[in-house]
Amino acid sequence: MTLFDSYFAEILQKRSQEGTLRTLHSTHNHSADKQATPFIDVSSNDYLNLSCHPLLKQRASEWALKYGAGARSSRLVSGTLIQHQNIEAKIALFKKHEAALLFASGWQANASVIPALCKLSLTQTHAPMLVFSDKLNHASIHHGCAAAGVRQIRFRHNDLSHLESLLKREASKPGLRMIITESVFSMDGDRADILALRKIAHDYQAFLYLDEAHATGVLGENGAGLSQGVADLTMGTFSKALGSMGAYIAGSKLLCDYIINYASGFIYSTAVPPALLGAIDAALDLIPHMHKERHNLHKNADLLRRLLNEADISTGLSTTQIVPVIIGDSEHALSVARGLHQKGFMSIAIRPPTVPTGTARLRLALHSNLTENNITQLAHAIIQLMTEKKS
Repeated sequence: MTLFDSYFAEILQKRSQEGTLRTLHSTHNHSADKQATPFIDVSSNDYLNLSCHPLLKQRASEWALKYGAGARSSRLVSGTLIQHQNIEAKIALFKKHEAALLFASGWQANASVIPALCKLSLTQTHAPMLVFSDKLNHASIHHGCAAAGVRQIRFRHNDLSHLESLLKREASKPGLRMIITESVFSMDGDRADILALRKIAHDYQAFLYLDEAHATGVLGENGAGLSQGVADLTMGTFSKALGSMGAYIAGSKLLCDYIINYASGFIYSTAVPPALLGAIDAALDLIPHMHKERHNLHKNADLLRRLLNEADISTGLSTTQIVPVIIGDSEHALSVARGLHQKGFMSIAIRPPTVPTGTARLRLALHSNLTENNITQLAHAIIQLMTEKKS
């Protein structure tokens, strides 16, 4: 027993009673392990099935053998390889920005870049950054704001009229302004209006920070996402459609030079290792040419939404490969997820505090190799499980 164990037990017991206790379960990557029970994965973010693509595995292996298992130090010490810089140039071109920087994860990028940007306001205006943030932004964005010591000015989800009213309300206050949002929201699968956000940011002299984690690879011209270079900073990850791990920010060269100097998560983290760089490099070669996979992904998402909606099952405002099945009650969501598992589908119930209270759901994340038959079976299974509960 440790000194705090009784406290841990009390808190965890409360979560268990509320049906919100989080636990870890080992799963197989069924694309890689042919001996595993063949569940159909509708929960992971491997949207284009690149995590087991032969080219990613091959280049990751080759670069590990050639350049080593680790990068040996942080980027500013001796961890920067020419491969880091080449990939950053490749990402900048892909995302239509002048420059880019690599991070170990998306969470790390948001949690360290936002405080660095907020510090800019203090040094230049002696006033805190005014951060206008979508209410459903990812936890890493909230953490970045908390780490910066700023109080977010949160606008209603995707409500740009509300955003504009808040910008007007705060117009007389000192400090730089920053709007932070996601292009595709991870729990709802809906999209932000990027061009409208760009106009608002321009009109109110605000810096536009866009998280493209769930758009890159699957949306936009050649899978480059929805930002298309119009945001002041585009952040994204390699751990979703690009099949491996890590993240990036892209923007002006001066922005990246500033982040190199002021983002502690970049300065004090060991650089991304060569094997991961190899996988990222291969994914960036493949993504622009995966038109057929993207078409299949979105066609199946449309079919799933239609089948569920026809059965009066809400999929929220989803228009992407992320299709939420809004259930409401946490225990009911867990029960439906377990039922799907018994029917051969790997799905996870998402519950508060990850989503707002009363909106527990299945977060279905589709993949490009699912067939129309898979989608039809999935929809019928959900409809049956939801109907059984009602009766």
